[in-house]
Amino acid sequence: MDAERLNPLASRAQSQHEALRRWLATPPGRYLLAWEQQCMDQAVPDLFGFHALQLGLPELDALRMNRMPHRWRASDESPSVISAGSRAAVVALHCESDALPFANASLDLVVLPHALELASDPHRTLREVERVLVPEGRVVILGFNPLSLWGLRQRVGRLRRRLGSRAPLFLPQAGEPIGYWRLRDWLRLLSFEVEAGRFGCFVPPLWTHRWLRRFAWMEDRGDRWWPVFGAVYLVVAVKRVRGMRLVGLARRERIKSGAAPAVVANKEGLEVE
Repeated sequence: MDAERLNPLASRAQSQHEALRRWLATPPGRYLLAWEQQCMDQAVPDLFGFHALQLGLPELDALRMNRMPHRWRASDESPSVISAGSRAAVVALHCESDALPFANASLDLVVLPHALELASDPHRTLREVERVLVPEGRVVILGFNPLSLWGLRQRVGRLRRRLGSRAPLFLPQAGEPIGYWRLRDWLRLLSFEVEAGRFGCFVPPLWTHRWLRRFAWMEDRGDRWWPVFGAVYLVVAVKRVRGMRLVGLARRERIKSGAAPAVVANKEGLEVE
């Protein structure tokens, strides 16, 4: 019996990753990857802690500007693919997105570049991320926006295929885009608080570098005039835990700031408070 029959889910995941990798090699794919790399370089430098994890999309070096001492890059692909393009400080892991090999509340930062779209169960993946994050830990999510020109062209392409056309789809066929507001609702149910959100890639869905460069002026205009219609979004959310109390250092500081006990001498010359 071959490997595909033994593990059909793994075979399906591998084909989805291959489809996304092929698309990222196209002009619009490289355009999107450049925007995402720039956004991640701006989003992660000021997120502090000790342990950070990137889940999926090894073509994007999402943690290269982060200064946490322990960083991992995980995926359900082969370790050689995960390690491609990573720096020496990043350790490659081979694992499932809904079964991370980390203890509860052990990570300070988790980055999900298109990982929810490719996950067999995005809800379960997001719950697993909530489990491994420490209180006040951050999750950064990148995803395709179905309410965009790119998403509209993808829906038209799928409709034409149902009618018998063989026209190629614009976006990778792998995975299913998750809407921005839908994702915010999922995060809220898991006690995450959205700190920041941003959209990008406002250019029309074009196939060549030449035409993409010609419409690059739409990035600034789109960010100002129609910000929720970018082809891709970035969300930064923080894990909130109700009823938390500051202990340790904060408590000791309060004790130090209190009045010092008075010391007096009694008739026998002994010091008492």
